[in-house]
This record gives sequence, C-alpha cells and structure tokens, in this order.
Amino acid sequence: MHCPFCGTHETKVVDSRLVAEGQQIRRRRECISCHERFTTYETAELLMPRVIKNDGSRQPFDEDKLRAGIQRALEKRPVSIEEIEACITRIKQRLRATGEREVPSREVGEAVMAELRKLDEVAYVRFASVYRSFQDIREFREEIERLSDPVANSGDGE
Repeated sequence: MHCPFCGTHETKVVDSRLVAEGQQIRRRRECISCHERFTTYETAELLMPRVIKNDGSRQPFDEDKLRAGIQRALEKRPVSIEEIEACITRIKQRLRATGEREVPSREVGEAVMAELRKLDEVAYVRFASVYRSFQDIREFREEIERLSDPVANSGDGE
C-alpha cells in the first residue's frame, strides 16, 4: 500500500477490525518513512452475473433497476428500508450463488417474487401481475388463490 502522504511503498498495518457487519475490514496503517497514519478499507470484489434478457441481449446486472422494481411493488406498504435492503442483498447472494457468469432475466424475476412473497403478499401480487403480464381478473384471482393455498405455500414456492 502506498503512503498517501509521501508516496513510499512501505507501510505497516497497526490495527485491523471487521466493520459493516463483517463485510469490510478496516485497517489502520503507518508509513515506515514519514510515520503518518491512515485508514484503508478492504472489501471482497464480487461480480454479479450478466442478465440475459428475453430477446437474447445481455446486460450488466443493475441493482438500481432491481431496487426500483421492488420499491414500486412495495409502494405505500408497511415495509422498512432495512427490510428492502435485506431483500436486495438476499437476491444478489442467490444470483451470485449460481456460480454462473450469466443468468436469464426470468431467474432474477423469480428471485424477486420469492422474496416479495415472504415480505408482503400485496407487493408480491403487484409484482407478479406485471412480471407475468396478467391479462384479466381471472389471472389475478388464480394467483391470489395460489397465495392463500396452504398446500401450495408449504414449499419454497419455486
């Protein structure tokens, strides 16, 4: 690590601590030459898979687009920002856990629906109506019946 004060290549770690719920390491460093101290943060660089759209095109994973869709479904629902962020984190972990470099957009949508189903049933139906392109009230009714069926809900929904 280069010293930000004098530019030398020799620094030593004085203290290391986990921060951000164990997602980062905070390191206090001291320059061997000028003895100035500074802090660095270390995080794992985890790449998200690219998303294969229905038309076959490929796009980088867009967390902001994911967040916007979830927030739209949860609009005016009693769900905290912390719950939304935890939901987004779980979806990203699920996609990374596939180990694939590319995932179909359908897989992203199904992950969102699984999380929304646990988080808020109204938001789930809102999202499902757009995602599955419900054409009439019958399709809404069928989805609501599936949601309220204890047999259908005994698994993980996938």
